[in-house]
Amino acid sequence: MRKYVFIGFGGALGAVLRVAFKNVDLYRFAGDMPVNTLLINIAGSFLLALFLTVVYNRPDWHPDIRLGITTGFIGAFTTFSTMCKEIVFLIYSANYLLAASYALLSVFLGFGFAWLGVRLAKRMIAKRKGGTVPL
Repeated sequence: MRKYVFIGFGGALGAVLRVAFKNVDLYRFAGDMPVNTLLINIAGSFLLALFLTVVYNRPDWHPDIRLGITTGFIGAFTTFSTMCKEIVFLIYSANYLLAASYALLSVFLGFGFAWLGVRLAKRMIAKRKGGTVPL
């Protein structure tokens, strides 16, 4: 039962942060590109990879807290369904190139920032242990 409380609390925080970030007007910088959702999802990919890599071998992190942060907070902060809705909206608006660009940017930047999150976490772990991590 406790894990649901952690997930709910993390989810509430993540959803509130997403709405706050979504309300920042970035469209004037990118035209019709849904930059807010793109940045939210990229940040979520990075944070999830970073966090899970750091705590993967840490038994002192309670599994319920991990769930609250990953499934709750990061899961509510990121938004795959909104990205899909925005792609469909761009297609219906005849912005085919922008829709394809947005979809590709979302996937490739998401993977790229997840990779960076893992790399940074491994460097942090190695530094804490006094070692080095090869590229």
